[in-house]
Amino acid sequence: MAGSLDLQWRLSQFREADEANDADVTCLKFNRSGEYLAVGDKGGQISVYQHDRLSKEHSAYVVYTKFQSHEPEFDYLKSVDIEEKINDIQWVRNSRISHLLLSTNDKTVKLWKISERNKELFGYNIDDDDNDRPPVITELRLPVVKPVRTMIEASPRRVFANAHAYHVNSISINSDQETFLSADDLRINLWHLEISNQSFNIVDIKPPNMEELTEVITAAEFHPTECNLFVYSSSKGCLRLCDMRSQALCDQRGKLFYAEETDKNFFTDVISSVSDVKFSASGQKLMSRDYLTIKLWDLRMESEPTDVLQVNSFLRSKLCSLYENDCLFDKFECCWGSSDRHLLTGSYNNFFRLFDHESHKDGLFEAAGDTLQNRQPLKPKKVFVAGQKRRKDEISVELLDFAKKLLHVTWHPSENMFAMASSNNWYLFEGS
Repeated sequence: MAGSLDLQWRLSQFREADEANDADVTCLKFNRSGEYLAVGDKGGQISVYQHDRLSKEHSAYVVYTKFQSHEPEFDYLKSVDIEEKINDIQWVRNSRISHLLLSTNDKTVKLWKISERNKELFGYNIDDDDNDRPPVITELRLPVVKPVRTMIEASPRRVFANAHAYHVNSISINSDQETFLSADDLRINLWHLEISNQSFNIVDIKPPNMEELTEVITAAEFHPTECNLFVYSSSKGCLRLCDMRSQALCDQRGKLFYAEETDKNFFTDVISSVSDVKFSASGQKLMSRDYLTIKLWDLRMESEPTDVLQVNSFLRSKLCSLYENDCLFDKFECCWGSSDRHLLTGSYNNFFRLFDHESHKDGLFEAAGDTLQNRQPLKPKKVFVAGQKRRKDEISVELLDFAKKLLHVTWHPSENMFAMASSNNWYLFEGS
C-alpha cells in the first residue's frame, strides 16, 4: 500500500498518568455504543471514561468511575506470585441501565456490574448511621426513599476462578451474550455468564510430554454473529477456525490458516508468532498481527492470505539487537475500523500504522501529546534504514525509541475514532 489517507487524523485527547496511579496501561476497550471507554492497568485497576456530550470537544471523555478489579495473589501450590495486571477487558451487552464488563488477570476472570445510585432509604426501625431513630419505638414505620447525590458503584457479580493452570491471554464474549471464552497458553475454556463454578474445555493443545511442546495459544476470539464459531492463533503463525457443533474438543479439526515464510532466518519462528487476531464486523474476514506484518484472510480461503500489509518492514535490519533487548517478544494488538475499511496497529517510537483497505493507502503517524494544542492534522512519518538515501523529514531507524511502544489499540464502534496506549498514557484520535 502507498499514498496518503483520505481522512485527516487529529489528536483529540491525551491522558497522562496521575501521581495517584502511574501504572502502565495494559488494555483498553470501547463499549458497544462507544459512550464508555474502559482502561485497565498493570496495578489491577480499571478506569471507565464516559463521553462528555456537553463538552466543546466532540470526542472528550471524562472519568466516570475507577475501581480495583484484581489484587495480587500467591499460588501456594506452585509457589509463584499472581500479578494483578489486567490482561483483557470485554463489555457485555446489557439491556438494563447498569453496565457489565469482564476483566481478567493471569488466572481469574471477573464479571463486574457498574451502576448509578441516586436514591437511598432513610428512617429504618433499627439503628443506622444517621441516628435517625426515635428514642422510643411505639410503632413500625416505613423507610422513606430520598434523593441523594449520584454515586457510581462497581460490584463483582461473578468470579470465574480455578480453571486455568497457565496465564490467561484473552477473553471474548459470544454473540449470544450468554457465554464467553477464556484462553491461556495451552487451553481454551467456555463459560456461561451465570455459572461461575463450571466451565467446558474446548481446546487443549498440551502434549503428554511438556518437552514436546512446540507452540502455544496467543489469542482467541468469537465470531461476531455465528455463536458456534471461534478462532485462535498460535506462536507458530497459525490461525485455527473452529466450529463447536462438530465436536466437543476443537483442537484437531477446523480450518487452518497458515502462510509459510519464504525468507527464513534465525528469527523467523519468533517474528511469525501471531500476537493478535480479530474478526471483521461482517465476520467474513480475519486479521492477524505478527511482529512485522498484518495478514488479511478470507474465511473461504485458508491456503494463503488475501493481503499482507507491511507494518515494521524497516525493522528487519534491527532484528538482532531487538532480540537481545527482548523487544522481539513484544505483543502488538490490532483492530478493525467501524466499517471494516480501516485497520490499525501500533509500533515503536510511539508510531502507529493506519491502513485504508479500500483505497489501498496507508500512513505511519506518531502519537505525541504536544500535538494536542494546535489541533493540526497528523503528518505522515517515514523511516529510512542504512543503505537508503535519506530524504527530508525522514527519521533514521537507529534513532527510534524502542522504549516507547503503542501496544494496545481499540476503535470506536460507529465513528472514525480510536484510542491507543503507550506506557502509562493513552491517546484518542479522530478523523475527518
